[in-house]
Amino acid sequence: MPDLLIELFSEEIPARMQAKAAADLKKMMTDGLVDAGLTYAGAGAFSTPRRLALSVEGLTAESPDTREERKGPKVGAPDQAIEGFCRGAGVSRDSLEARDTGKGKVYFAIIERPGRKASDIIAEVLESTIRNFPWPKSMRWGSGTLKWVRPLHSIICILSDEAGAQVVPFTVEGITSGDTTKGHRFMGPDAFSVTSFEDYEAKLKRAKVILSADERADLIWSEASNQAFAAGLELVEDKGLLAEVAGLVEWPVVLMGTIADDFLTLPPEVLTASMKEHQKFFSVRDKSGQVVRFVTVANRETSDQGATILAGNQKVLFARLSDAKFFWENDLRIAKAGGQEWLDALGNVTFHNKLGTVAELVDRMAALSREIAPLVGADPDEADKAARFAKADLSSEMVYEFPDLQGLMGRYYAKEAGMSDAVAAAAQDHYSPLGPSDDVPSAPVSVAVALAEKIDKLTGFWAIDEKPTGSKDPFALRRAALGVIRLVLENGLTLKLSNVNIDDHLLSFFHDRLKVYLKDEGVSHDVIDASLAMPGNDDLLLLVNRAKALAAFLQTDDGENLIQGFKRANNILSQAEDKDGVEYSYGADIKFAETDAEKALFAALDAADAKIAPAMAAEDFAAAMSAMADLRSPIDAFFETVQINADSEVLRRNRLNLLHRIRTICLSVADLRKLEG
Repeated sequence: MPDLLIELFSEEIPARMQAKAAADLKKMMTDGLVDAGLTYAGAGAFSTPRRLALSVEGLTAESPDTREERKGPKVGAPDQAIEGFCRGAGVSRDSLEARDTGKGKVYFAIIERPGRKASDIIAEVLESTIRNFPWPKSMRWGSGTLKWVRPLHSIICILSDEAGAQVVPFTVEGITSGDTTKGHRFMGPDAFSVTSFEDYEAKLKRAKVILSADERADLIWSEASNQAFAAGLELVEDKGLLAEVAGLVEWPVVLMGTIADDFLTLPPEVLTASMKEHQKFFSVRDKSGQVVRFVTVANRETSDQGATILAGNQKVLFARLSDAKFFWENDLRIAKAGGQEWLDALGNVTFHNKLGTVAELVDRMAALSREIAPLVGADPDEADKAARFAKADLSSEMVYEFPDLQGLMGRYYAKEAGMSDAVAAAAQDHYSPLGPSDDVPSAPVSVAVALAEKIDKLTGFWAIDEKPTGSKDPFALRRAALGVIRLVLENGLTLKLSNVNIDDHLLSFFHDRLKVYLKDEGVSHDVIDASLAMPGNDDLLLLVNRAKALAAFLQTDDGENLIQGFKRANNILSQAEDKDGVEYSYGADIKFAETDAEKALFAALDAADAKIAPAMAAEDFAAAMSAMADLRSPIDAFFETVQINADSEVLRRNRLNLLHRIRTICLSVADLRKLEG
């Protein structure tokens, strides 16, 4: 069984596109081969700045012969229908077979397809893949019609086995497939031929090209970490930057440079942002956390061990950091004056054309923060002040240059303005949490402002009917709702959403997001529904505590069996009420109890009621569930020994009223009717 090697060699592919392009090449080729009848043992895709490569192992040498029977129209159907069927099946009308199906004669087409050589199928699939490749952006060059991310220069397409390698011949826009490629643009520019994937990968490495992006990334990280460690420093981890830089070089050469003393007074985050954004440099910090050096990755070896490259990079970095220092010093001047200049400027920035300016947003946030503050243990005045300053840094030059620093710079500026630590922390933390793994603020003022920011966003966009639809959520409202949920739950807050402007429609949206959150926590949807159906479902903490207690209860034998007993009681009672047209809720009387099991159930229900009612009032759901579990045995015994539909109408009514007590007590904990199974 032969192996397939493909390489598409071009001008530089943007780093951000490489990983997806490699995955797309693999999927499009393997799907196309399989659809054409070929099978394979394994496949791997690779990318460098100048090439996409695919290795397919254990490919079948040819597709099998196939025979398909396709049912068509009835005999005697209009000619147009029969001829359309023939065209679709690719057969002549004379070749159709008429068969009696028991419901009249029907035409059948017998479609026989002979097997095809792998090379023919590969050429066809690869040409289609190249012509229809899903680049985010592509270009044409010369007079051809082919589109590729950058001009495509050559194509390797070979099949190899024990007997040797052969080129799979085909041509795309004047580019003919072959078995040759080139190595590094500067250190290995000569063409060379290859005979297999192993030969290809080895010769590329000798020509100063590391084919695997993961191998390049590992090499960069290892070498950079070692250089930092040797200097008594630490490399700042940045996985996104590492992946990007690995896509910029085919032969990584790691160099560590210094940062001029002029810039060491800048916040370390500013240094990191400037170096990453403009130069793709990694930051290196000392034990105090101050960024003092940088790591750059060159794409070639030089006779002076990178000294010239490093000197050039340091010169460019000096200019970039000079700009950052100017922004910082100008911003500090405004911050020390209280930042009012920034706050005034927010009145000229539109938040949303239907929701006003950012200044108006700040006013709403301040009012809501003051309202929320007592509920989360924050000082209302501090929460108000924090909310009014939280967006100030959006007007600063530093955040204009580096938007990712919003919030963080607000903390620095709040401190420079002489504000409290709580206000400064809220300026940074009020955006959080931004995602499911982001840290959740716990300081009361930060919590108040973070809740206000997200609740205002949700209520505002709900009011103007800009709700998420399907997969579209342009204003990140799902993320905002999840942020509120996490702020409430992870801080243990008793906060009724109906008291902070959340209406029923928006509350339903919160419930949907909560279901997603709890599903990830291992709580099933029916348990959540059973809890949602209870009063107080706008209190997220109460709701989750109830759901988790119910989920734990259902994991026990008593819980599982009690649910079956409850459902049996509820079904019998519901059927009787429907049949009789009355509600059996007038109170069962123990004086009509005939059996010991019946009397024991009366006693058990009294005992459970005495425990469950105060437990629910105290929101002690675990205690309530424990008390409910005590009903399992007496309910089981009651159903085993007592006939509900007794001949005596008095006994029948009394027992149905007893079932109503079971239903009422159980439903006081959660709506067990929502549970499945």
